[in-house]
Amino acid sequence: MDWITHAAVGAALGELVFGKRLGNRALGWGLLLGIFPDLLDALLALFLTTSGRLAQVSAASHSPLVMLALLLVLPRSSAKLWRQAKVTRAQAGGFLALAWGVHLLVDALSLPGVQVLWPYPGPRVGIWLLDRGDGLFALPMGVMLLSLVWLRSKKEQAKRRRRWGWGVGLSGGYLVLAGVAKWAAAAGFSEDLARRGITCERRMESPFSCNLLLWRGMAECGDDVWVGYRSVFEWRSTALRWTVFPRQRQTFATVADDPNAKRVAAFAGGWWIARPNKSGVWLADLRGGECLQWGERKGMVDIRLRHAWQLDSQSQGDPLHPILADPKNRSEFLHRLLQRSLGENDGWQATPRLAGVPGAFPELLRVVE
Repeated sequence: MDWITHAAVGAALGELVFGKRLGNRALGWGLLLGIFPDLLDALLALFLTTSGRLAQVSAASHSPLVMLALLLVLPRSSAKLWRQAKVTRAQAGGFLALAWGVHLLVDALSLPGVQVLWPYPGPRVGIWLLDRGDGLFALPMGVMLLSLVWLRSKKEQAKRRRRWGWGVGLSGGYLVLAGVAKWAAAAGFSEDLARRGITCERRMESPFSCNLLLWRGMAECGDDVWVGYRSVFEWRSTALRWTVFPRQRQTFATVADDPNAKRVAAFAGGWWIARPNKSGVWLADLRGGECLQWGERKGMVDIRLRHAWQLDSQSQGDPLHPILADPKNRSEFLHRLLQRSLGENDGWQATPRLAGVPGAFPELLRVVE
């Protein structure tokens, strides 16, 4: 869905800039340029280790330095193509820069953000407004742009513009709703922590599983990370239930000098947790969300983090191995998710356990209510 989103946004940009002159070719060029940075990421990933791929997600391929280099190369190398379409080199370069910049803006709306200062190892830039690959954002734009393919004559140009406007307008409206929902959720999380007298080093909010009705908040409190959920239908005064994840900094300290661990910590933006096991250290990025499984033990819910890795520094080859969270009983999860999104807690709350750590029993987690 992430690629489809960028393809739709790029095609919309192509239609806006060159649609009247080039018709459907403008959609195709915009689509290609919309996914071009991710194509570079995919090609680069073929030659990198797991931690190397984490370090390069939305980094080198999304860097303004790389964009400037391509601005010098691509318009010249494809000059014949642009000349046939009666587009100047300056116009081609401007369109390339615009498409690249819009791609960065879209990636900055979701995790893990964009490392715009690459190759300088600075923090990633992002506002966590959407879940990565949120199909509801791209759907109206994509449907409307697809319908333009059959509107080719000059008499149908006005209809093309109207449909373009509807598609972009509906997708833009979705972003506005996301911004309002994030603002309301952030205010609720902040008020709940203040009411408890909790001072946190930092805090963040993100939508839960492409769902603007339910938001997931995290607060860093010393060596713990508090994770809670808030529906947009709940009042600010509604008390929240927080699940506390101990970081275990002492565990991470055992691998802190390993470059693979450093890359995981950088990718996670510091929102990592670590657990020791017989074969090494398990690491996870709390920002990536979780798979929830109720009923493994009566009255309990197992939490498996979506972004997790096993680091075995003594293994041959790539020492970092992704651990996939396998969701079970999707229908039950969707039913409980719908109830929680509407503000009902009964089917959601249970005693939490951290599961999915290789070679370890599920770990009971503390709850603050």
